[in-house]
Amino acid sequence: MLDQFGIKSALNRLGIEEENKGTCTGDIWIETKETYLGSFSPADGELIAKVQLTDKQSYELVVKQAQEAYKHWRNVAAPQRGEVVRQIGNALREVKSDLGKLVSYEMGKSYQEGLGEVQEMIDICDFAVGLSRQLYGLTMHSERPGHRMYEQWHPIGIVGIISAFNFPVAVWSWNSMIAMVCGDVCIWKPSEKAPLSGVACQHIIAKVLKENNLPEGISSLIIGDYKVGEYLSHDTRIPLVSATGSTRMGKLVAQAVGGRLGRSLLELGGNNAIIISENADLDIAIRGALFGAVGTAGQRCTSTRRLIIQDSVYEEVKSRLVSAYGKLVIGNPLDEKNHVGPLIDTDAVKMYQDAISKAKVEGGKELVVGGVLEGKGFESGCYVKPCIIEAENHFEMVQHETFAPILYLMKYSELEDAIAMQNGVPQGLSSAIMTLNMREAERFLSASGSDCGIANVNIGTSGAEIGGAFGGEKETGGGRESGSDAWKAYMRRQTNTINYSDSLPLAQGIKFDI
Repeated sequence: MLDQFGIKSALNRLGIEEENKGTCTGDIWIETKETYLGSFSPADGELIAKVQLTDKQSYELVVKQAQEAYKHWRNVAAPQRGEVVRQIGNALREVKSDLGKLVSYEMGKSYQEGLGEVQEMIDICDFAVGLSRQLYGLTMHSERPGHRMYEQWHPIGIVGIISAFNFPVAVWSWNSMIAMVCGDVCIWKPSEKAPLSGVACQHIIAKVLKENNLPEGISSLIIGDYKVGEYLSHDTRIPLVSATGSTRMGKLVAQAVGGRLGRSLLELGGNNAIIISENADLDIAIRGALFGAVGTAGQRCTSTRRLIIQDSVYEEVKSRLVSAYGKLVIGNPLDEKNHVGPLIDTDAVKMYQDAISKAKVEGGKELVVGGVLEGKGFESGCYVKPCIIEAENHFEMVQHETFAPILYLMKYSELEDAIAMQNGVPQGLSSAIMTLNMREAERFLSASGSDCGIANVNIGTSGAEIGGAFGGEKETGGGRESGSDAWKAYMRRQTNTINYSDSLPLAQGIKFDI
């Protein structure tokens, strides 16, 4: 496989060797006392390469180097920081094909999605470059004569980034590129299920930083499981921890960071629904639901988990969707004729199987039967069939997010009922309605409509442009990353009052004369 799709040469160009150190302060890779973690591709089960884990001693070296780098980086003019990020974006353009191929092979998403993820990194670099000249504060009128008030934003310090396997590089870039133009330095712990993507990105960014004669510690890498993540979440030297992953993980991070009065930026689970109205363009609705449900093998936090379909079009939607599922081609994600790749590992396969079994016990009916694929091309044991189940919104498994291509279908009569079903889950990330009726669309987007952080009309739940703030409510964690004013999470606000008069009046008219 390494030779068939040009993986070996791509790895060489990305600086990936058979054995790689996993702790880096920029351009300096640190030898640790820990063992090596093997990264196996879910596409074929082959060992891609090994990465050495971070130990406590090397973590301390990384943090100390980051502290020193911050002293320098915070005083670099923001537009100059933006210039460095611009160069990082250009460096990513040069390796887009290779990095996209590594992401696809290591994580299991299609090659087209791998390329899209790298493009997302490039896009956020472009966004951050513009942002570097727009870190705006406000001016306020003072109630005291001869006084001026304004607010300004300063960098917060070291930002810890914990990312998930499903977007092994893009989510890091959302955080790090924005944080860097804000004047922060970053320590990244990528998913232990996709560590090589993290190593490759470190090589890319380290080269740019070195070419600009910048100190070690501006962008660092650590590799490991939840224990290494705990280093970040419990460390009082790290004022902000941005964590992407499961709700269970996010609650642990929030508790640890909150316990030391730090800040956490959480992007957690989703249980996303599309409402299909009788006024929908069904061609668009079917296409949106199909990619939302099976893209990345259902392993996006924005994947479509539920279809809430109006009674009068339910049978037609169901029939057309079942037919579309019958045309899906499952196989190696690097082969562009395939629509669906593997799940990340056999543990994910087990969760997929358990979810289907439990949904059926609760009364769910399989319209498109799931199952694990075997035989030639499926030796990794990670390939499964996308599944459709008729269900009720209150089923336990429907309320639960399963990171797999399982789509639940359910009916509604009135729009109010559909919105209540859409909102009737613990998570609140992404949502959509398919309708050509303006009143329905606006009702869905109103304050009494979708309770999610993302609400779309006539597009699916999956995928988001970098210009908007990304994140959700309830058990999704409440964080916002990427565009809009999400940059404020990486900075501290300071209110300033300047007295240019020859007296000292107090606020609220208080008199204190001696």
